[in-house]
Amino acid sequence: MEPSELGRAVAAGRTTAAELGLRADDAVVVNDSDRVVLRLLPCDVLVRVAPPRLLADSEIEVEAARLLADAGAPVAELDPRAEPRVYVRGGFAVSLWRYYEPVGPEIAPADYADVLMRHHAALRRIDLDAPHFTDRVAEALREVRDPERSPELPDADRAFLGDTLSGLGAAIGAGSPGEQLLHGEPHPGNLLSTRRGPLFVDLATCCRGPVEFDLAHAPEDVGKHYAGADRRRLQQCRALGWAIFSAWRWRRDDGMPDRARGRVEGLERVRAVLGRDR
Repeated sequence: MEPSELGRAVAAGRTTAAELGLRADDAVVVNDSDRVVLRLLPCDVLVRVAPPRLLADSEIEVEAARLLADAGAPVAELDPRAEPRVYVRGGFAVSLWRYYEPVGPEIAPADYADVLMRHHAALRRIDLDAPHFTDRVAEALREVRDPERSPELPDADRAFLGDTLSGLGAAIGAGSPGEQLLHGEPHPGNLLSTRRGPLFVDLATCCRGPVEFDLAHAPEDVGKHYAGADRRRLQQCRALGWAIFSAWRWRRDDGMPDRARGRVEGLERVRAVLGRDR
């Protein structure tokens, strides 16, 4: 977020906590991107604060967390001291979560695959209205195909990304039996190592599709331990995932930090995966 917006977001998070009787003398920024994540002390609550355009995503995230906790999924839980809903304060969408102290070493590939399979099993047990993964592909295509939305994207890369997104989106969408509800972006940054074991966070990205679309966001060695994964589809999903990532980084209004590096890395990763696939 821009510094002025960040200050207002922090104020909205602290005000929400205070109105719920939670003491928030200090606010530590845990993550700052399109939304800000705060740890408030001494009440020790994690607060996610999103701009108005992400209100619907925040509501999906809270509903998913509530349903998945009831289904026994390995996910971070909402803070029980607050009503499980999104609060609107100062124009921001605010939700309150348990804070989990990070522990232990990096999660091993076999353990990563196990927790993702358990998460997928829980996702099959809940009913949540979520878009299809091809909707995300279509959103990325709109950014790539419109020079006004992505004015700095070179013509050759624009054509390459457009062809990759449309071709792989159609190929995966047409040949994926057994589609289900997915996390959407279960990459290492969204999997916490805690005293309760690995827990997934950032549930606003839920979508429907093949499990390989989720698996493509995990480190490559994880796929070797995920029973029943289609290796060909996994490679396609991995290339598609990097193409979507790259499309977001070329958006005129992209707010992610270090977007210049992400632009280069995204295109390189797409070409590398497609090269291995061939």
